[in-house]
Amino acid sequence: MKRRDMLAGLAATSAGALLTGPSRAQAPWPSRPITLVVPFPPGGQADLAARPIAQALEKLLKTAVVVDNRGGAGGAIGNAAVARAEPDGYTLLMTLSSLAVLPESARLFARTPPYEVSQLAPVARVLADPTLLAVPATSPWKTLKDFVDDAKARPGAIPYGSSGSYGTLHVAMEMFAASAGLKLLHVPYRGAGPALTDLLSGQIQALASAPGVLKPHVDSGALRVLANWGASRIPSFPDLPTFKELGYADVEFYIWAGLFTPRNLPEPIATRIREGMRSAMADPEVRQIFEKAGSPPAYQDTPDFTRFVEADSARLIEATRKIGKVD
Repeated sequence: MKRRDMLAGLAATSAGALLTGPSRAQAPWPSRPITLVVPFPPGGQADLAARPIAQALEKLLKTAVVVDNRGGAGGAIGNAAVARAEPDGYTLLMTLSSLAVLPESARLFARTPPYEVSQLAPVARVLADPTLLAVPATSPWKTLKDFVDDAKARPGAIPYGSSGSYGTLHVAMEMFAASAGLKLLHVPYRGAGPALTDLLSGQIQALASAPGVLKPHVDSGALRVLANWGASRIPSFPDLPTFKELGYADVEFYIWAGLFTPRNLPEPIATRIREGMRSAMADPEVRQIFEKAGSPPAYQDTPDFTRFVEADSARLIEATRKIGKVD
């Protein structure tokens, strides 16, 4: 071998070593702040779930975990942003049960879904509550029967809010309206927080929302709750009847919040996030925050949560198809 060829070979080998050696190795995770996307404005169930978890993960991972409220399109904008994000562990998603409904609703209108659930990986369930039907305390409706009778007498006249078309709160209300034979006026918002603000001010007259979001306002006397979408009564509202008790056997809906990552996260990072969530959900301070809010922890680890999401998504997709095209 000629000397210049040997030197060229050594140079190539050295260059390869530089590309694959320690100087090119990835920095240990996490080495910079983590973004936790909440696909709704502040004030709703996903935001309630995200903030204590972000604080707990900051302590465990020793890096900043920044909550990014990226609302719009009933949660589709934030969900899609994480579905498309680099699978490097620096972008997480705290979202709701509408996750599977939004792509299906796009298909109802022959639109391209903004994302698919298969682009995201379930990590852990945080909360799981039945939705409650709330109205202003100044309204004339003392019972669900009062509300139904008035809605039947005035089709399309009672405005109700939601977190966006085909979002969690919209599907719950349309499920009830279809069962009761009602025509209500749907007013979509960017999230449950803005809808709740307008319910409190009287701009809308009804809202389906999670117990933890509603409880402070019910306790203060600003709101009244009429019915519970769950299969049974709940400890935070023990006197509130379920829709099933009131004769609506097919009206059952839960609003869960859970953590997801982009699909194909490196296994070591996925394991650390999973372990972090397990520790966060066992933290007495975190549990106390949720319990005080009237939304007790409903933790599921990755295998159970994955199965839960698959089963719940199938049920909600069927419900969405039954509701069909609505405003």
